[in-house]
Amino acid sequence: MYIAMNRFKVQKGSEDAFEDVWKNRDSSLSAMQGFKEFHLLRGPVNETEGYTLFASHTVWASHEDFVAWTKSENFRAAHRNTGTSKVHYLGHPQFEGFSVVEGA
Repeated sequence: MYIAMNRFKVQKGSEDAFEDVWKNRDSSLSAMQGFKEFHLLRGPVNETEGYTLFASHTVWASHEDFVAWTKSENFRAAHRNTGTSKVHYLGHPQFEGFSVVEGA
């Protein structure tokens, strides 16, 4: 199993717009081989730096299935309008990928 996460620093005041982007996009994830589940996670607010931390969290049957998603037309379509929203980010998303340690 493989877990793929992107961490986003969303400027305070843009949280609702950020969530709306994710709620209203057609990712076609469920059509992809090996896709198990998706969650959008809202984390803590960093008052000092003025952002709320979010993470997109997908679970895949394997790393290969995740890589196939990133090379698919479904991936390109899901990310096509990424820069056109009213969301203000602090920096670029930070990707983190994890292989599940079986038996632990």
